[in-house]
Amino acid sequence: ADDLAFERIVNVPKRGFGDASVQLLHDLARAENIPMFEAARQICETEELKPRQRTVLNELIHQFEDWAFRLRTIPHHELAEAILDESGYTAMWQNEKSADAPGRLENLKELINYMSEFENLGGFLEHVSLVMETDTGEGSDAVSIMTLHSAKGLEFDTVFLPGWEEGLFPNQRALDETGRAGLEEERRLAYVGITRARKRAHISLAQNRRTHGLWNSAIPSRFLDELPEEVVEITDTGFSYGGVNYGGRNSASRFDTSDPFDAIYETPGWKRAQANRTRNASRSRDRGPLTIDGELVARSVDHGSPSAYKTGDKVLHLKFGPGTVVHVEGNKLSIEFETVGRKKVLDSFVRKG
Repeated sequence: ADDLAFERIVNVPKRGFGDASVQLLHDLARAENIPMFEAARQICETEELKPRQRTVLNELIHQFEDWAFRLRTIPHHELAEAILDESGYTAMWQNEKSADAPGRLENLKELINYMSEFENLGGFLEHVSLVMETDTGEGSDAVSIMTLHSAKGLEFDTVFLPGWEEGLFPNQRALDETGRAGLEEERRLAYVGITRARKRAHISLAQNRRTHGLWNSAIPSRFLDELPEEVVEITDTGFSYGGVNYGGRNSASRFDTSDPFDAIYETPGWKRAQANRTRNASRSRDRGPLTIDGELVARSVDHGSPSAYKTGDKVLHLKFGPGTVVHVEGNKLSIEFETVGRKKVLDSFVRKG
């Protein structure tokens, strides 16, 4: 829960700490089996992040430490007001021009006033927890519908991800306007969607989709082919996306084997998707809508000794390239890279060259 909360506020208000930087924290936290806040502390002692991002993250860490100390010295409602001001959250809504901004500011004032009615923070949180349980009630499970962007930081036992089709996801406009960068951003959103599920993620796509008044055959998203085979179960419910089936009547495939995307996208995963589609088109066409169910299982990491590297080891870093370890301090390595000189990095981000 703390990791989810940290993920939601690390770039709110905007601090220039984007999804790629958050992903680095995710990777480190999972590799070291530590909370994201501790991962933030560790990564600030290295050069994995750009100087500006390290500064921003360090400032946020110091703010948290200061607020934790002041909770013991000033009333909790005064601290909450200070946090809203010092974090820039109040200013963010003051500068917001949307219609709901005044209401948000009023809600913040009401929150502070309501907190002041309780003797301490623990009493307030206990009351809020009881109110939430009462509002939820037993047997009142409900479906939450949201965008992938708004789902960041949330988790659910089961998640449904519809519309995994080329042109829709990844979005064609994003690809046209920003090219490869747009594709990578869409891929990050795919990761966000799948990892919102604690137990199961159901991914689906349409066989045909009506767009601008016209029916078009859907091309399965390239992201489907990038999913690890060992965690994916394909549920057959009536059609193969290589052909069309209407109530048991089979017709020829609508997909041209010469893909219009082929000249633009040359990734191995996309090529495999094309081959899979061609193979499926030649099989029997008496299946139904395609659903992909995947069990999401977190991998445990056996850490063993502080670091598996020693001075003199040749290593490879995804960002800095090849280099030689010149100093080891716990899980931190000082590496002399061939192209960028000496850098301090975490051993989780390198592999032996």
